[in-house]
Amino acid sequence: MNLRAVTLGPSTATLELSILEPSTSRFLDLSVILETGRSCKTEKPAILDDAIRVLTQLKSESLKLKETNEKLLEEIKCLKVEKNELREEKLTLKTDKERMEHQLKTMSIPPAGFMPTHPTAYHHPLVNKMVVYPSYGLIPMWQYMPPSARDTSSDHELRPPAA
Repeated sequence: MNLRAVTLGPSTATLELSILEPSTSRFLDLSVILETGRSCKTEKPAILDDAIRVLTQLKSESLKLKETNEKLLEEIKCLKVEKNELREEKLTLKTDKERMEHQLKTMSIPPAGFMPTHPTAYHHPLVNKMVVYPSYGLIPMWQYMPPSARDTSSDHELRPPAA
């Protein structure tokens, strides 16, 4: 037996093991994190490949999420502008409505059931006929007749047919 090895302390192999053990345990922890639910890999290059693959996936997902976030922010800005336009339009419509209601209240409205008089025609002394106004249609007068005069059930007895 070598007295020198005993007196000097741990050998270089045990020193290397004590140095490499934390990194190996870190690789095992990384393997467990990357491959949850699967058996742990012990090969360091395979663990590093998996870590690189996961990192690239996460990077691409984060880029996609950033793009989606930017699009959503743009859409929010557009919707805010549209909302403000709709508010302004609502206010203009409200003021127009109030203005029209005010005009309607100030107009002189005849009472219900009041029928305006027919406009008087120009009478020339030589012509005794009323001028026809094309814009005025015939006014139905049957509604002003008494019900007994409107009854046509006995017309054939009272009046002979016109031949």
